[in-house]
Amino acid sequence: MGFAGTPAFAARALAGIHEHGMTIPVVLTRPDRPYGRGLALMSSPVKRFASEQELRVEAPIALRDSDVVAALHSIPLDVLVVAAYGLILPQSVLDWPRHGCLNIHASLLPRWRGAAPIARAIEAGDEATGITIMRMDAGLDTGPIVTATALDIAPRETTGSLTGRLAELGAATIVATLDMLARKGTLNTMPQPAEGASYAAKIGPADALLDWTRDAVSLDRQIRAMSPSPGTVAGWHGKPVKVRAAMPAEGSPSANPGTVTGVGAQGIDIACGNATVLRVTEMQPAAGKPMPARAFAAGYRVAAGELFEPGR
Repeated sequence: MGFAGTPAFAARALAGIHEHGMTIPVVLTRPDRPYGRGLALMSSPVKRFASEQELRVEAPIALRDSDVVAALHSIPLDVLVVAAYGLILPQSVLDWPRHGCLNIHASLLPRWRGAAPIARAIEAGDEATGITIMRMDAGLDTGPIVTATALDIAPRETTGSLTGRLAELGAATIVATLDMLARKGTLNTMPQPAEGASYAAKIGPADALLDWTRDAVSLDRQIRAMSPSPGTVAGWHGKPVKVRAAMPAEGSPSANPGTVTGVGAQGIDIACGNATVLRVTEMQPAAGKPMPARAFAAGYRVAAGELFEPGR
């Protein structure tokens, strides 16, 4: 079987398959990308793991080039496992493996098809998500379902913590699925339900901007959904500041949204929409390091009555 993936979520699945003793003749991943201030080229987590295990790695820029497709078809495959690869597979690649392509998707399809299912589930306040193993077709996460396993979302879950838990579940689920394919020679599938589909749009710059006119519960979800990256942004005296962690707090202030209603050892309380309060517990000033909100308050002289601006 082959494998296609890029981030750490995918690398965990690749590791699970490799540890299970399955033969992996080729690994596809995205090309090395510039990273950091020095713009040094950095390999993806999948490429780093595959290289450490001396697996063959291919990193095509695109998959529609006829020479690339021909080179792939020269490698016999029973199945291609795909996890957060980052490139759309054309029909010529979908037709490559004998048993097709299996996708490890981090949601309970058809909910949250698309690029950012984990963050969007937290942002929406979902109580559960999961892993779906899907036989890929030409649509965007529309293929028939092989199996789906649910996972509860913890009350204070972040995208970072939930991604880690889903990565473990994804690895275990795909290994079990591949074992079933090896035993039976085929996999039963069922079409995705016609109702309940939603789209998990890719995270963009606007998703990081805090708007204090929203209520504290929705802001808390936004902050956790954008944690650890890209983080969320507010303004303080005209300069951007990242809000790294927060939680709804008690109170029903009449102050304008963004107004500081209290500063203490537990954090900075800020008035939000619908007369709610958000307690910010961790912040990061521009060009600075993350710090407890109480340290930010002491260093930047934050006091009740002052105003945090919306992110820009």
